Amino acid sequence: MVQPRPVRVIAVTGGKGGVGKTNISVNLAVSMAEMGRRVMLLDADLGLANIDVVLGLHPQYDLSHVLSGERTLEEVVLQGPAGIRVVPGASGVQQMAELSAAEHAGLIRAFSDVGNDLDVLIIDTAAGISDTVVSFSRAAQEVIVVVCDEPASITDAYAMIKLLNREYGLDRFRILANMTRSAEEGRNLYNKMCRVTDQYLDVMLTYMGSIPYDENLRKAVKSQKPVVQANPRSHIAKIFKNLAQKADNWPVPDGAGGHLQFFVERLIQYSSQNQEMSR
Repeated sequence: MVQPRPVRVIAVTGGKGGVGKTNISVNLAVSMAEMGRRVMLLDADLGLANIDVVLGLHPQYDLSHVLSGERTLEEVVLQGPAGIRVVPGASGVQQMAELSAAEHAGLIRAFSDVGNDLDVLIIDTAAGISDTVVSFSRAAQEVIVVVCDEPASITDAYAMIKLLNREYGLDRFRILANMTRSAEEGRNLYNKMCRVTDQYLDVMLTYMGSIPYDENLRKAVKSQKPVVQANPRSHIAKIFKNLAQKADNWPVPDGAGGHLQFFVERLIQYSSQNQEMSR
């Protein structure tokens, strides 16, 4: 039996809405695909999915049809820029924890079937600290926390890290500063996060870098294209490509934890635990 290849699973989260998670997820995915990686981008916002809108895609089916067993994963996947495969999210679907055992098995099979044909799975989580966000973050191997230099963003990012650490034992997070006015501002933002977490939590934060506010990104969003393709020579496009290189150099998971089947099993297990705890 051929052993499945390890797949790098990266969750992009932040606690607060409006910090730029979706644009970061999309541009990282496209940049990694342009490096020759086989990338799947999962819109894990089960309430207000928007990756399809950002990329100008028109899904006929979405993740809810996979969760219900009506469609296979391959039947809902859309072809995105640079060959990335996009799994569209859904609006108002039932929580994963409410699925039957047969539907659980179907979802695990769905992701396992594409696992041998994949190098990276990037998950764009919803805003807030819902059970679903927590489940996806816990199941991923790498968690990127996006934060902006505003009190609500910092508070919510800290709340997310605190919850994942104290309740679920996660102790490694990568901090990505977004919409900064300078590289120094990004570094200061990271240091600010470290000061608080060092005092109250047993976690290790790693600085991933900063993304400046850039008019080119706004224009790319309006044209429904990733900025790394809409304006590949722009400063911000180069920053995204550098961030993708960084992510590509992170240690590749080994053992069962590196297999997509294991990821989805954990995801469902964590969703069920969250459901029990919230009752």
